[in-house]
Amino acid sequence: MSTVYQFKPLNVARWLIWGLFALVLALVPMLVSSSLAITILSQMGIAIIACLSYNMLLGQGGMLSFGHAVYTGLGSFMAIHALNSITNGSLPLPVSALPLVGGLAGMGFAVLFGYVTTRKAGTTFAMITMGLGELVYAMSNMVPEFFGGEGGVSGNRVAGQAFMGITYGPPIQVYYLIALYTFVAVAAMFAFTRTPLGRMLNAVRDNPERVEFVGYNTQRVRYMAFIIAGFFAGISGGLGALNFEIVTAEVVGAGRSGAYLLFTFLGGATFFFGPIIGAVLMVLAFVLLSEFTKAWLLYLGLIFLFMVMYAPGGIASLLMMNLRLAAFGKLRQLWVSYLALAVTALLALIGAAGMVEMVYHLQMAGADGNTVRFMGVVLDATGLNSWFGCAFVILTGSGLFELCRRQFNKEWGTIQEEIEKEIKRRAEL
Repeated sequence: MSTVYQFKPLNVARWLIWGLFALVLALVPMLVSSSLAITILSQMGIAIIACLSYNMLLGQGGMLSFGHAVYTGLGSFMAIHALNSITNGSLPLPVSALPLVGGLAGMGFAVLFGYVTTRKAGTTFAMITMGLGELVYAMSNMVPEFFGGEGGVSGNRVAGQAFMGITYGPPIQVYYLIALYTFVAVAAMFAFTRTPLGRMLNAVRDNPERVEFVGYNTQRVRYMAFIIAGFFAGISGGLGALNFEIVTAEVVGAGRSGAYLLFTFLGGATFFFGPIIGAVLMVLAFVLLSEFTKAWLLYLGLIFLFMVMYAPGGIASLLMMNLRLAAFGKLRQLWVSYLALAVTALLALIGAAGMVEMVYHLQMAGADGNTVRFMGVVLDATGLNSWFGCAFVILTGSGLFELCRRQFNKEWGTIQEEIEKEIKRRAEL
């Protein structure tokens, strides 16, 4: 019997994308010089791993978890304790391996808790994960020996012998370690989506009854995916401990789990690269947006609300829709409409944001006077002129936006019909 060898053609596009990803991770720090920018980039790498590990449950497995911070947080605590052991000389381990300690810790706790949570699916699974998350957070105040009480547990990453001058004292050295782990973890999680287990996890999400019918145990599939997600979540937590050198009970709280859910959804849970977008937005929101306004959580809530209503596929779905237009050469026909929608929407949002800032100023900073500076304009929170001005801007922007939206819908419908006709024509050929 002769052996037939088949050679699969090289996927140039995939190699190009991964090469660009590695190049961006390597070169971005060279374009910035401030320590704040390096810190933000480090946090983005950590958040990318965390959101992708969460999407392994939500997007790929259809498991809505409200307690994913348990595994990132407990991984952080185990990593910071390991760091202190390295500093004391009782643990012969290089500092660069600490994220793996966090990963193994996250996997261990996922083995323990996942056996309970994955026995049920749907709403029951979500409620169990929420209960376990609250349980772990409550224990953080009951076991100060491990969680460090209100002050948390701190460490010093400059420990052990330096390797080729690398001490992990400068933030840039920590960034490149995080970048390396980020690239490897993202590649590994993408590879998981191509494995039989990853494919079966998608099937469990879409049609668990049929999966049971063909002989697979859906609970076992969910359990294995839960363990893998816990491992990568722990790696993210270990990198966080190394980056900040302190871990508090906040890392296992419901707020952190909610942030993973919100920004993974905003980025696009149905696409692999969606959580990467969400992770970048999460860091920008927590680090930069919170510095500009006290009402940043309100803005986040409103953005989440509008995305659920009008773009449930997240930002990634919007990008893919426009890539489809570009592939058929139709995108250039809509750039004027996109510009008009953006300008009118921005006008309405400026008016609404002015009102929000005045309300927050009256409630939170009334002792500082009645005026608030917003986008270079001084608004009097107690004056009718400012309120009427903001209302006029909102109404004007909303009216113009509605006119632009109707015109856009007509153009969009026409273009979609043309694309469908082109698809049929190509299929006939």
